[in-house]
Amino acid sequence: MIVPGSEFLSKALHLISQSLLIPDIIGLLICITFGVIELGSLVSEYSQRTKVSSEEIGEIIKKLHNTNEIREAISANTLSQNQKNILEKIVSHNYLTNDSLNALARKLIEEEELKAAQTLEKTDMLARWGPALGLMGTLIPLGPGLAALGRGDVHTLAQAVIIAFDTTIVGLAAGCIGYTISKIRKRWYEEHISTLEALIDPLLEVLENGKKAEDFAPIRRRY
Repeated sequence: MIVPGSEFLSKALHLISQSLLIPDIIGLLICITFGVIELGSLVSEYSQRTKVSSEEIGEIIKKLHNTNEIREAISANTLSQNQKNILEKIVSHNYLTNDSLNALARKLIEEEELKAAQTLEKTDMLARWGPALGLMGTLIPLGPGLAALGRGDVHTLAQAVIIAFDTTIVGLAAGCIGYTISKIRKRWYEEHISTLEALIDPLLEVLENGKKAEDFAPIRRRY
């Protein structure tokens, strides 16, 4: 039994699905190109990256507790330029109250976390969109291919299978690239923020103690 209107709806669905093949292939080409660009960006990021060991962090904290060497402790070490800029920014706002300085430090860490999330978001999307577009590119040409098989048109079937395999491979490759880059960057950014948090807490403590010493100095001079 044929439901009235079902033939029209089936043709409309077929038309929509087949019209998505070209946008799907274009999307896959964009994904794989973006993946290659991000791979180059990852290599560049790796060449500029500096890893700070726990021993080096301990040495920096030790220097920070000597208030005369705060800026020297921040600048003369293996911290990245970004980490140095953040610590310098906190020191340059030393005139703020302790609560305001703590708020500024939290805001700077949140900005770093947001920046990392925005960077990871791109490759996370690549890891999801690549396989999804690859699956679409696999299924779309199979319909006409199976119809051609029913008519005995092996050439059309072969062309449909080739497109299906190609889109699957490109989609999976794009997804693998995005997933790998995201995993590597996520570990780097966690280390980056962890190092910042390990240094900001003692820095705030030193700055707070320095203010207390300044407040106490005039009292001592009176005696």
